[in-house]
Amino acid sequence: MTVLKGPEPVAEILRSMAGDPQVCGELVRAARTRSPELSRITEPETFSHVLAMVTAAAPWFAALDRAEAIDEQDFGAALLLGADRAVQGVPMTAVLRGVQAATTRAAEIVVDRCRSAGVSDRLLLSLMLRLKEYGDALERQVVNGYRAAEQQAPRQLGELRAELIRRLFLDGDAPSDRELARAGIRPNDDGLLHCFAASPAHPGTAFTPRPFTTVLAGHLAGVCARPPEPVGLDADVLVVVSPAVPLGELRALYRLCAHTVDLGRGRGLRGRYELTDSAAELALAHQPLLGAQLSRRLLGPLDQGDAFHRQLALTALTFLDQGRRLDRTASALFTHPHTVRYRLGRLQDITGGSLTDLPCDGRSRLLSTLQWWWALTDWLRPPGTARVRSCGR
Repeated sequence: MTVLKGPEPVAEILRSMAGDPQVCGELVRAARTRSPELSRITEPETFSHVLAMVTAAAPWFAALDRAEAIDEQDFGAALLLGADRAVQGVPMTAVLRGVQAATTRAAEIVVDRCRSAGVSDRLLLSLMLRLKEYGDALERQVVNGYRAAEQQAPRQLGELRAELIRRLFLDGDAPSDRELARAGIRPNDDGLLHCFAASPAHPGTAFTPRPFTTVLAGHLAGVCARPPEPVGLDADVLVVVSPAVPLGELRALYRLCAHTVDLGRGRGLRGRYELTDSAAELALAHQPLLGAQLSRRLLGPLDQGDAFHRQLALTALTFLDQGRRLDRTASALFTHPHTVRYRLGRLQDITGGSLTDLPCDGRSRLLSTLQWWWALTDWLRPPGTARVRSCGR
């Protein structure tokens, strides 16, 4: 095999690599394999960055016979890569892993092609040292671009994300996958996202992993790829999280989350809950007129202005919430089981209905329990709430 000693064959090899889309494709695959976070960014977008950097680097590598300073090289593509990944919310460590994987693969391709062309070991060593120098400078410029974007764009990025979340949850055309991705909002590996609502709307509420949030109509609204876990949640905050769903289902589920937060705070709930935990309450809340009529039928003789009647209704509702167990109801109300039994008896005397003597057959028993629970919940709502308005009073 003929050993080539001059720089010209190496320059030709490097120029051909810069114009070879298969080489750029290999570098893209190496970066995405080494850094899974990059796989959430479209491959064509990654390819365009790699192609720009390889094309810009080729003249500098080809000039092996000239000792040009690395600082004179054009690193505009590397700066843009770092800035774009910062705006998209990709961690810097993930970006650098991808860059290192791509430069390592580039070195392997250079070595293989140079050896096949008969390039001398001395010249190949010089080329590898030059590649190492370039790789180090490339990483520095990617970091510079990333940090510049972090310093210059947080406010604009926050405003962009807030607008996208508003469009996603409330009104207007839903943002596209590409718009969300450019703002750093990406689905999980199954292409699904969670949404959540929280109240009071504290923008500084901490979650892990960190979601994208904004304040919408008095609620803290958020979207994320994995279910958020509150960190050091304030004692008065209620958070309701949806299941992971496709993008098109988020708007409807967010509204249910916000509604559930309002219902839950009215019941004194605090902490983090799954949306599906409140499925029954949501379903019944969407039929306020029917609930009002049911409470009239079952509890019509009760007087809402009578404190004793409200005590009877609260005892009955607690009795149902505690699985119709006298002992557990008494414990929840800090009273004696005999007192619970007495109050349930008085409720039966006044209304004519019994919670202790429900139908025996399973389905009828379940439906009767549900109707009583719904009627009691509706009747106990404070005056002036949706129940009263729904009745047109």
